Parts: sequence; structure tokens; C-alpha cells
Amino acid sequence: MPGKRSGLGGSPDEERTTSLLGWWRARTAHKRARVEGQHLVKESRRILKKKSYRIPASVAAQITADLKAVEEALAGADLEQMRKTIATLDDAMDDHLAFARKSTIREYSESIGVAVAVALLLRAFVVEAFQIPSGSMIPTLEVGDHIFVSKFAFGLSVPFTDAKILQYAEPQRGDVIVFKFPQDHSVDYIKRVVGLPGDVIEVKQDEVYINGKALPRERIPRVCQYSEGPHTSGLGDERDCELWMETLGDKRHETIQEPGRGGRDFARYVVPAGHVFCMGDNRDNSSDSRVWGPVDYDLIKGKALIVWWSRGETEGWSPIAWIKAIRWHRFFHPVR
Repeated sequence: MPGKRSGLGGSPDEERTTSLLGWWRARTAHKRARVEGQHLVKESRRILKKKSYRIPASVAAQITADLKAVEEALAGADLEQMRKTIATLDDAMDDHLAFARKSTIREYSESIGVAVAVALLLRAFVVEAFQIPSGSMIPTLEVGDHIFVSKFAFGLSVPFTDAKILQYAEPQRGDVIVFKFPQDHSVDYIKRVVGLPGDVIEVKQDEVYINGKALPRERIPRVCQYSEGPHTSGLGDERDCELWMETLGDKRHETIQEPGRGGRDFARYVVPAGHVFCMGDNRDNSSDSRVWGPVDYDLIKGKALIVWWSRGETEGWSPIAWIKAIRWHRFFHPVR
């Protein structure tokens, strides 16, 4: 009858799907065999090199021949030949080199150990993650921002100490730096560098003067409010503020001040050698060098690079509230 299928074969679409599935399975099997074979060859060469004094010459010759057979098979496309040579080499190693083969637990332990060592080295010398705990750097950094800090921006330090291995650069005006709090080295602070060694710093009504000249700044005519509390739930302590664009050297950045609190003055101060004068961008709500003095170069841990994760606080906890508190727009936001 017209349109009736014989049942002896599939449709063209089904045949193509079956063919594609078969190709994918064959490709996956080849890849798995290659990885297994390469690992076995690497392990056998390692044992032959390090344990040669314990391996009879005849056994070493047999293992060498078997691993060369595996290498030749891996260079080809015959899956069955790969599997055959791999099995032969694996059996020979079990029979003669079992004393030197690594157990699965040992291999995993070594891999984890290497990963941990690399992570610790990166943290000590390259980059470290920090969380912003307060609003002293608003609007540049918000409470709940997680940032990466370059540990080698200015030099290298001996891990877990204040000692510098190498100092090849100095902080510049406008840099956002992380440092050990001068009055408690167990606490990390983050502020912006305003004054360099020898600079004369003075603050009048929230206007900063360096060497007698006011920092260039201009008011940004935009509604400004901020909160250090769980503002994502609408229950935070919202504060009115003024937004300013300030120029520090070749860097432009935003700062805020609270007109209702009145300007904070700071008498003329000369920054000592080997130190920097730091201030928060939230000028009326920041404990900084105006309160506890300058920051010694030796206490500087690095320069802030980027916000990699950010989430505000919420009243209570629920999966929906937690997700809503994530500040997606701040992901990978550079710190300027």
C-alpha cells in the first residue's frame, strides 16, 4: 500500500542519527584509549628510568619493546590495535614492575597536592582574593564585593611576613591598594593612595590639597544615595550624598561626601619617606590616614585589580533572596 514502510530499515534521518552516534562513540573510544596509552607509556618510562637498578635487563628490554608498540599504535587509527598493545604493556608492568607502580590513591593524592601547592604559590606571589567588609570605598567598591589583588604590582614579599624580597615599583596617586592595618597587622585594609612621600596633605571642608593645590574635581549632578546595610531588601540605612569626579594624577575616579555631616578638615601633614597617605572614596565615612597615619611600603600587600563576585546582604535567608542579592552588573568590573 502507498506510504506503508517495509520495516526492513530506518528512515534517512534515523540512519543519519545512527551513523552520527556511531561516529561519536568511536571518536570517544579512540580518545579514551589514547589518554590511557599515553599515561601508561609515561609511567613505564618513569619506572625504567628511576628503578633501572632493580629491573633485570631482559625485563627492561621487554617493557621497552611493549611501550614502543603502544606508541606506534597510538600514532595510527586502529582502535583494536591500541587496546591490544595497551593491555600487553599493562600486564607486563603488573607482572614485573608492580613494586614501582603508583596506586590510584597515590596518584590522586599527588595531583591534589600539586594543585594545592600551585594555589598557595599563586596566593603568595601572584594574586589573592579579598572581600570588602565596609563602605569606606563607596562608590568604587561596595560592601560584599569580592576582588582580586595583584601581589606583584609593586614587588615580592616573603609569604606570611612583612619582609620584601624585591621592590621594583612604588604606589602612585590614585592606586587602590590593600595593606596591613598599621595598628593591627592581622587586619587588611583597602584605600586609595592620595599622597606620596614628601607630599604636603591638607583637607579643608572635604576638599583635598596636595602641596598647596586643590585636587581637580567636579560635581556630578546625579541623585546619590548609599547604604552599608542590607539595602537589597529595602531595609538598609539609606544616606543622601553628593557625587564628585576627582582627578588624582592621571586617574579619574568618583568620590562621595555627605553634606549633612559637614566637611572634615585635616591639618597640613608631610608624608614621611617610604610611606603613602591613603583615604577612602567615601570621604565622610572612612577611617583612613587622617585618623591612624600613613601606610609603610612594607605593609602594602598589592593593588586592587577587578571585582570578580559581588552580593549584597539580605534580611533573613532564602534561595530567592540570596540570588536576588547578587550584583550581576559588577562581575569583572575593573577597580579604577
